[in-house]
Amino acid sequence: MYTPTLDPLASGIGWSAAVACLPLLTVFVTLGVLRWKAHFAGLAGLAVALLVAVLAYDMPVTLAGLSATQGFVFGLFPIVWIVICAIWLYELTVASGRFEHLRQVIDAISDDPRIQAIIIAFGFGGLLEALAGFGAPVAITGVMLLAVGFAPMRAAVVVLLANTAPVAFGAIGIPIITAGNLTGIDYHEIGAYVGHQTPLVALFVPLFIAFLTDGRRGVRQTWPVAVAVGVVFAVAQWVSATWISVELTDIVASLAGIAAAVVVLRFWKPAGTEAARERLLRDRDGEVDPTGTGTAPSLPASGTTRITTSATATATSVETLTGRRTLMALFPYLLVIVVFSLAKLWAPLRGFLASTDISVPWPGLDGNILTAAGSPATTTIYKFTWLSTPGTLLLICGAVVAVVYRVGAGRAARIFGETLVKLRYSALTVGAVLALAYVMNQSGQTITIGTWIAGTGAFFAYLSPILGWLGTAVTGSDTSANALFATLQQTAATSAGLDPTLLVAANTSGGVVGKMISPQNLAIAATAVGLVGRESDIFRKVIWWSLSLLLALCLLVGLQSSVLSWMLP
Repeated sequence: MYTPTLDPLASGIGWSAAVACLPLLTVFVTLGVLRWKAHFAGLAGLAVALLVAVLAYDMPVTLAGLSATQGFVFGLFPIVWIVICAIWLYELTVASGRFEHLRQVIDAISDDPRIQAIIIAFGFGGLLEALAGFGAPVAITGVMLLAVGFAPMRAAVVVLLANTAPVAFGAIGIPIITAGNLTGIDYHEIGAYVGHQTPLVALFVPLFIAFLTDGRRGVRQTWPVAVAVGVVFAVAQWVSATWISVELTDIVASLAGIAAAVVVLRFWKPAGTEAARERLLRDRDGEVDPTGTGTAPSLPASGTTRITTSATATATSVETLTGRRTLMALFPYLLVIVVFSLAKLWAPLRGFLASTDISVPWPGLDGNILTAAGSPATTTIYKFTWLSTPGTLLLICGAVVAVVYRVGAGRAARIFGETLVKLRYSALTVGAVLALAYVMNQSGQTITIGTWIAGTGAFFAYLSPILGWLGTAVTGSDTSANALFATLQQTAATSAGLDPTLLVAANTSGGVVGKMISPQNLAIAATAVGLVGRESDIFRKVIWWSLSLLLALCLLVGLQSSVLSWMLP
C-alpha cells in the first residue's frame, strides 16, 4: 500500500512543490531551451518523475514503474489510436485524389488563405473539438491547412492556437461534466461560469489567427471577418453555456461562427488576397512578418517532410467544381460530423457504445495506491474503450471513405501500415508524457504542486487558472486537469471564503490555454503537418501565446471574485 504525502521533504510544502516541479521543468527546458526532440524530452521527464517519486516521495519502485506502464498504455490507446485513425483518414483522401477538390471547395467559400485559416482551424476545428476532442481537431485541421498552401510550421502553430476556446466544452462537455461529478456542484452551473470566461478568449482568437498568418497586415485586411467570427462564436458560447446546453455549446458556437463568416463574405471581400497567397506559398518555414511590410522568407524548411503518400496526389485543380465533386470532397468530414453526432447525442447509441467499455484493474497497481484520505485510488483502473473511443469511430469513417472513394482494401491497409510507421516517434512521445503524468499523479507530485499554489488565501482566485493550465500541459487533457484539481479548487475556495464554482470553472478555463503547449498535443500537431522531430520549434512559437492568455485569464478570474462579480451568472 502506498499513500501519497503532500510534504515529503517535511521542510515546508514550498520545497516539496519545487522538487515535484522538476519533471515538468525537465520537459520544458529540454524542449524549449535545449531543443531536444519531443520523444527524448518526454523520456527525460519520465525518468526525473520516477526518480522524484522513488527518492523524494518514497514510492515503491515497483508501483512507480507500474504507474508509468499504465500511463504509457493509456497514451497509446486511446490517444495515439485517435491520431493514427485521423491521419489515415486524411491519407485516404490523398490516395483517392480527392484532396485537391477539397482545396477548391474551400477556395469557393473564400480564396483568401488568412480567412481560410480562421474558418478551418477555428470554425471547423471547434466543431471537431465539440464532437471528438483528444487531438483529432489538431490532426485533421492541420492537414487541411496544408491543403490550402500553408507552410507546415505555420499550420501547426495556427491549429494549436485555434484549439483553445472550444476545449472547455469539448467532447460534448466532458471536462465540465467530470468537474461536476467530482465536486458535487451541478455541472450546468459550472458550465455557465465557464461560459462567462472562455468566450473572452474566443473573442480574440480569430484576430490572433489573422496575425499569425500574415502579421499586422493580415489583421488590417481581414478584421471584419475575424471580428464577426470571434464575436458570434463568443456570444453563442456564452448564451448556450448559460441557458441552452453545456453539451451542445461548442456545436452551437462553431456553426454560428462559420455562418457569420459566410454571411460577411457575401457582402465584403478582403484586400490583398493574391499577394497574401503568394507570400504564404513562398514561405515554407512558417515565419510571419509581424510588421506586415516586408516579404516572407523563401528558404525551404529544414527537416520538413509532408505526410502525403507520394504517387497518390493528382493535380485536379483545373477540373470544374461540380456539385457532385463538392459533395465527394466534403464527404469524409460530413461523415465524421454525422457519425460523432450520432455517437454522442443519440442516447441509445451512446449507451450501447459505453456498454462496450472494459474496465481493467491495472495488475499489481490497483488496490495498492491510496488517496491522501486513505481510500483506494480509482485512477489505477484502465478503461479500454475499444469501440466508443473517437479513434475507432474515425477508423469506421475511414473504412467507409475507402469504399466510397474506391480505394482497394489492400491499398488502404498498406496506407494504414505506412501511417503507423510515420507515427512511431509521436507514439513514443505521447506514451512517455502520459507515463510521466501518471507517475506524477499517483505518487502525489501533482497534488503537492496544487496544494502549494492553493495556500495563498484570497489571492488564490488570481492563481487558480494556473492549476488547470498546469494539469492540461502535463496530461494534454482538460478533463484530466479537472480530475486532478477540481476538488482541490473547491476545497481551497471554501477555506479562503471564495466562490467554489468560480474556481472550479477557472480550473477548466485555465486548461484551455495549456493544451497548446502539452507535449502530447505538440507531437500530434508535428505529426499532422510532417514536422516530426521539430516539436521544440513549435513549442517555442506557442509558449508565449499560452502564457499571455493564461495571464489574461488569471486577471479575469481574480477580478470576477471581487469587482467583476456582476459578470457571473
